[in-house]
Amino acid sequence: MAFEKSKILIFGATGYLGTYLVKASISMGHDTYTYTRPLKPNDNNSSKLQRLREFESMGGELDDHEKLVSVLRQVEVVISALPIPQYLKQLNIIQAMKDAGTIKRFVPSEYGNEADRVTALPPFEAMLSNKRKIRRATEAAGLSYTFISANSLAVYFVNYLLHPEEKDHQLIIYGSGEAKAVLNYEEDVATYIVMAATDPRAANRLVIIRPPDNVVSQLDLISSWEKKTGRNIKRVHVPEEEIIKQTETLPSPENVPPAILHNIFVKGDQTNFELTEEDLEASELYPEYKYTSIDRLLDVFLVKPPSKPKLASFGA
Repeated sequence: MAFEKSKILIFGATGYLGTYLVKASISMGHDTYTYTRPLKPNDNNSSKLQRLREFESMGGELDDHEKLVSVLRQVEVVISALPIPQYLKQLNIIQAMKDAGTIKRFVPSEYGNEADRVTALPPFEAMLSNKRKIRRATEAAGLSYTFISANSLAVYFVNYLLHPEEKDHQLIIYGSGEAKAVLNYEEDVATYIVMAATDPRAANRLVIIRPPDNVVSQLDLISSWEKKTGRNIKRVHVPEEEIIKQTETLPSPENVPPAILHNIFVKGDQTNFELTEEDLEASELYPEYKYTSIDRLLDVFLVKPPSKPKLASFGA
């Protein structure tokens, strides 16, 4: 389905998901811009420098209201991929968009669990609470928005759960391993986000990325990998009680990953609710787009594994 080309500004464009968003936006023919902090004279991060050369960047700080307004007046769609520590900085962006008065759509950074329909252990619940604050602020500002629940990023979690580059190892299973999660390929997530951001049908709606072929449990994932590799892999279960204890005893932010793992792979919160008529499911909204199933992604890992993520995105 073809949509009108837009001027899209992406925040967090040099981060893990942000790089996929930029590539997706450019591949669809949109005029694509990024808002990034100016590089310091002693910043020798070559990967960041390379990324900034690949697309047009509008440098600035998130606290610079005048600069934000000035930049926002030059674009039509805003997609945020700011990382967890900067979630609440989106309040600055929301105010600037309201003052700019030119933004046709805003997609906030919250591409994980459906924040309004799940609850979690305290370390993860604090993150979900911040996502809800951004949603409510967006609505209160009267902005046209699209909220997107992308569930879990597949390349990240296949690496995290399966360690596919290792031959002789044992795999950790959180809880019983039977809870169903949703693992979506990063390229597909970025494509769905950009399509929804420019789709009139998704205005002021929630889009949930839950393709049926990507609903999988830890046990399903391990069994599929064993069949494809011809190996029997030793499994070690971590009881739910131990995971909960880790969230209570580990210092912050080390207590956040076990809280996320508990929510996704023990409680199964990504699939614990039924979609309603008000929800837009991405693979149904865009049936012409051929997403990568988790089974197909495992085939890719066998032949040419995607680059291993270096950032602790945790896809939630």
